[in-house]
Amino acid sequence: MIKPPWIRSVRRALFAAGATAALAAGLLTATATTSQAATQGPCDIYAAGGTPCVAAHSTTRALYGTYNGPLYQVKRASDDTTKDIGPLTAGGVADAAQQDSFCANTSCVISVIYDQSGKGNKLTQALKGHWPGPAEGGNDNLANAFEAPITVGGHKAYGVYVAPGTGYRNNNTNGIATGDQPEGMYAIFDGTHYNAGCCFDYGNAETTGNDDGNGTMEAIYFGNSTGWGSGSGPGPWIMADLENGLFSGVNRGFNAGDPTINHRFVTAIVKGGPNRWAIRGGNAQSGGLSTFYDGVRPNATGYDPMKKQGAIILGIGGDNSNTGQGTFYEGVMTQGYPSAATEDAVQANITAAGYNSGSTSTGSLTPGSRISLKATTSPCCTTHYLRHNDTDTKVVISSITSSSPATDKADATWIVRAGLANTSCLSFESVDKPGQFLRHANYQLHLNTDSGGSSFAKDATFCPTAGNSGVGTSFQSVNFPTKYIRHYNYTAYVASNGGTNAWDNTRAWAQDTSWLTAAPWS
Repeated sequence: MIKPPWIRSVRRALFAAGATAALAAGLLTATATTSQAATQGPCDIYAAGGTPCVAAHSTTRALYGTYNGPLYQVKRASDDTTKDIGPLTAGGVADAAQQDSFCANTSCVISVIYDQSGKGNKLTQALKGHWPGPAEGGNDNLANAFEAPITVGGHKAYGVYVAPGTGYRNNNTNGIATGDQPEGMYAIFDGTHYNAGCCFDYGNAETTGNDDGNGTMEAIYFGNSTGWGSGSGPGPWIMADLENGLFSGVNRGFNAGDPTINHRFVTAIVKGGPNRWAIRGGNAQSGGLSTFYDGVRPNATGYDPMKKQGAIILGIGGDNSNTGQGTFYEGVMTQGYPSAATEDAVQANITAAGYNSGSTSTGSLTPGSRISLKATTSPCCTTHYLRHNDTDTKVVISSITSSSPATDKADATWIVRAGLANTSCLSFESVDKPGQFLRHANYQLHLNTDSGGSSFAKDATFCPTAGNSGVGTSFQSVNFPTKYIRHYNYTAYVASNGGTNAWDNTRAWAQDTSWLTAAPWS
């Protein structure tokens, strides 16, 4: 009797599960330490389970215990030269100091994300597909290298911040599943940075850059789009982009079993084989994985058998649809359908790695520090702090005291970041709205998510100088160097000392543009 291919696939998965059970149990019960994560990587665990990695991408750490090659490449704006960034030690965390040194006093983009598997499946700038990107020639933007700083095991690292219009791709891969071949994949995402655009994906896609029909993709999607499918709650959800459908389960559209998942760091898993696929997920900082779907292919035409083409995408859909956003830290694709035991062991390795949001101090203008900025203008405003509104995107000042509501205190707290357009200057990220930055538009200050490209980075970069009034610090706009962050009629602008705009009024300009760096309210 000839057994159907999917039965043989399941038997292989069960055999792999048995082969890795002891390994999984050991990792899941061991004390989580950063040294454990460094001596054995996720791809070592997948290999032990009989489903080796055929693509392994990360800007934060090595994904094999012995890997000591480049993780990613940065290109700096000042002279367009590039530098490869590797781990601190074999199997370790990225050497972010190399990036900081190379990109000092300018800005950098991530130009290459290398493949650690040895298959050569690196990711580079996504070229124009059916949908054009915003860069020259209709290509997609590259990610700002400084926009997603974190720590891993206590060491500084940078993720890949995908603003709308940003994308990476490889259409000429080696060893990636095609047709109905089985595969697995996981990625670690920022669970607080997402949108409803199409499509923030990582995984298998068309080699043509076009929509080639149902079943020609198999990628992890993360976001809260409801146009093709959704799960329970408001989102975001981990779903599978199978082309012409974001699937949260067997049904096209809504599937209650796929929950909202928005941990600061999310482990997202999609895997598929002949007439079987699954979604799993969990908190990448602690705990295990949950299975949100495990069953047959969707009950819609064109998804059984699959017709995967084997390209790899990050941040975009298979046809280069590029309005999604998110942040990627690491991810792999495997040969074969991984067992749950193998994935559970990988999750234990991930939680042991020690992902953290990266705030390192308080009350200083050092990148990574949390601060509040206090106005100095007397007598009106010495209890007032720079804050964002909750009802719109405007940035204002208002009085904040110890008895103020927690939401007001959070609105007046900022994370200092290296300047997105010039690392010798600063950018300010909202504490309660991660991924949103203080920026000027038409000279007024707003809190916005990066819209992609270099103009936002310049609008969100300010150079600290001695306070214009002789007190505190003033913050000079990097692209309008005669203008400084100023409050005027309790609203925040970038303003010159004299000019045609009302907020350029010379009266009290020096005081209004001078700020005290204070301990964070939140």
